[in-house]
Amino acid sequence: MAETKAKKEVYLGTGRRKTSVARVRIMEGSGKFAINGRSVDNFFTEIKDRNSVMAPLLLCEQQNRLDVIVKVHGGGYTGQAGAIMQGLARALKLMFGKAEGADAPPEGESGGFVKKLRDSDFLTRDDRMKERKKYGRKGARKSFQFSKR
Repeated sequence: MAETKAKKEVYLGTGRRKTSVARVRIMEGSGKFAINGRSVDNFFTEIKDRNSVMAPLLLCEQQNRLDVIVKVHGGGYTGQAGAIMQGLARALKLMFGKAEGADAPPEGESGGFVKKLRDSDFLTRDDRMKERKKYGRKGARKSFQFSKR
């Protein structure tokens, strides 16, 4: 009989920024990072976006230990980078926040990750959205020129 593969434990996190939504899956592995089937360097052209996506992993020093798979849609590149950052931080919080039992890391290490993520604002949603256009105006706030006569 053929041996079945041992199931890896997968941790999920959802991140949002502006109109972007990212679904992040992390598992033990060799450090692969795929966004919509592409590598980080291939997906994000700007360095600031790459750095913001990798920031939660670098903070927890897990970049070569975890495999990350991301599905992201909506918005622009910066919004997608912010959504991935939040989703990754939430998945890391699930992974290290519930560590209990015989094979759990020491108390300071697991609790420290969640505190570090919270203090660095990776778990906080950036709720700035584009304001809607109002009727009788050119945009959200801009008005047409007022003519007295």
